[in-house]
Amino acid sequence: EVHLVESGGGLVQPGGSLRLSCAASGFVFSQYDMSWARQAPGKGLEWLSGIYANGVNTDYADSVKGRFTISRDNAKNMLYLNMSSLQTEDTAVYYCARVGSATALQLLGVSSQGTQVTVSP
Repeated sequence: EVHLVESGGGLVQPGGSLRLSCAASGFVFSQYDMSWARQAPGKGLEWLSGIYANGVNTDYADSVKGRFTISRDNAKNMLYLNMSSLQTEDTAVYYCARVGSATALQLLGVSSQGTQVTVSP
């Protein structure tokens, strides 16, 4: 059974930084592309970033490009999202997902609990 557990969310001031983590289990993590997504209050699920299984190739949504960095540690079955220059519009529940693209995310959705990120003065 695929099990993804996000952590690292919290309250941060505008301009601040956070690092999210996602612990994966129940599948061979190193064989799957992975993504981060978020859902803000009253809005739909938004794909943010994806990383290939090998950890080399990455992609970002325009809304986070240059501010967020995705990475992974296949030896530890961990996915990360480093977020900087956070803005109030980044307030959302953040999810990791076993998909590699926005299209796949729309088809499959998310099944984990997510971690809340709140950006507020």
